[in-house]
Order: sequence, then C-alpha cells, then structure tokens
Amino acid sequence: MTDAAQTQPFDAVAMAAELRQRKRSRDRRAGLLKHGFLILCTIIMVYPLIWMVSASLKPDNEIFSEALRILPRTLQPENYPEGWNGLTVSFTRFFLNSSFVTILAVIGNLISCSFAAYAFARLEFTGKNAFFAMMMATLMIPYHVVLIPQYLLFLEIGWVDSYLPLIVPKFLATDAFFVFLMVQFFRQLPRELDEAAMIDGCSPFKIYWAIILPLSLPAMATAAIFTFIWTWEDFLGPLIYLNDVNDYTVPLALRMFLAQDSVSEYGQMFAMSVLSILPIVVFFVIFQKFIIRGIAMSGLK
Repeated sequence: MTDAAQTQPFDAVAMAAELRQRKRSRDRRAGLLKHGFLILCTIIMVYPLIWMVSASLKPDNEIFSEALRILPRTLQPENYPEGWNGLTVSFTRFFLNSSFVTILAVIGNLISCSFAAYAFARLEFTGKNAFFAMMMATLMIPYHVVLIPQYLLFLEIGWVDSYLPLIVPKFLATDAFFVFLMVQFFRQLPRELDEAAMIDGCSPFKIYWAIILPLSLPAMATAAIFTFIWTWEDFLGPLIYLNDVNDYTVPLALRMFLAQDSVSEYGQMFAMSVLSILPIVVFFVIFQKFIIRGIAMSGLK
C-alpha cells in the first residue's frame, strides 16, 4: 500500500509531462501546416509578378512558347531601353503625364474629402444625416451607370481630350469611400478638443486645420495611398477622355505595344509594365504602416 502511494505521484507527473509533449507536438504540426499554407498562398499571389519580370527579359518568341518556364533561356535586357523609346513618344512623357494626374488627384481627394468628412463628423447643420445617407448611397452605384452622363456633361463644357475630367472631380469630394473613412476617424477624436479650441476663439476652419488634421495623419495617408494606386492604374478614365497620344498616361501607353495590324512587342510591353508598378511599390512600402493604422483606427475593421 505504501509502495502504491509512493508511485502514484510519479505516474501523475509522468502523465502530465506526456500530455505537455503531445500538446507541443500538435502545436508544432499545426504551426507547420499553417506556415506551409501561407507560403503556398504567397507563391500563388507572387507568381504573376515573377512571371512578368521574367517575361520582360525574354525574346518575344519565347514568352508564350515556354510560358511556364520562369528562368529565360536567352536574356534580352534590351527590352527595357527599346520599350522606353520604342513608341512614337518616349515613355518619359507618359510617366510625367501619369505623375501629373495622380499627384493632383491625391491632393484633390485629401482636401475635398477631409473637408466633407469634417463637416459630417464635427459640425451640426440642417439635413446632415440625409446628406450623409445620400453620400453613402453613391457607394452602391456602379461607375458604368454614370459614365455616359458624365461624358456628355464634360463634352458639353469642352473638357473632353484634356485632364480636367480626371482631376476636377477629385476636388469635389466625389469619392464617397474616402469621405466615409475620414468620417469614421474624425468621430473617434475627443470632442473636448473642439470645445477647448472654441473657448480659445478658434473658428471651425482653425479647429480643422490646427487640431483635426495633425491628429488624422493615418487616415489621410491611407486615403492618399489608395488614391495614388487607383489613379495610377486607371485605364478606363484616360481611355474615354484622352485622344492625343502626347497626353496618354502609362496604362494607355502600355496598350500601344499591342498592334492589331502588325507585330506586337510583348517583351517591351512587359518591361514597361515592370517599370510602371515600381512607383506603386515604392509608395506603398514607404507608407504601408499608415494604411494599417488608418484602417484600424477608422472603424473599417
């Protein structure tokens, strides 16, 4: 009896140690499976980008004949300088055009959407809730529904074949998504800041400029990044409103490598495609921490 009582604690300790070992083994297997799945998803998502970079260094006859082969048999880095100067207009012009439109679109969205969001979030006026509901309703309207009326309007006022249809709407807070994002962020700021500023004699604009904006950098940076990416990659808008090749943006210029009545320069097109995504990658890497903070703090999560 004494011997059984003495061995019982030992057996319990051994059993507990075995259970801990089994749990560690299960956690290790689960961790390996999770990381393996994430690595597989990463490869699937990154593969098109890797393939595009590889295709930009291949001769045209090798791009689609050996489409699954990543490493090119014959390196052809000449695709980059030939693609840059291969069209009737240098790609420098197209990059400058896209930069001009994108920078003004970012500035316009930040100014107009932050003004509208500040009014909805911090000011009181008649019909505020109704206007905010109408603004939110525009998120459910597809762009193609308003495409023809907008084109007819811009044609009537003589803005077609210019950058005005691509830039001016950004200064009128037409992107309801960014207004909503900033409204959610502004509402989380303490109203005691506004009250203290009013006691000191600040006007609503002064409160917006000196208090709200400095505290809203994450939301502003998030809006700037998404506006930059969407405007830089926009193909449909410039396709509709721009007719002169000298005014083309980068997405329209890439289409020019695909000829309907002659040989298409696929290698040069992929080379310029690689260069066209570099500004987006650099912009995103620099400001990616603001995207996480802006989305997490604006309530969109």
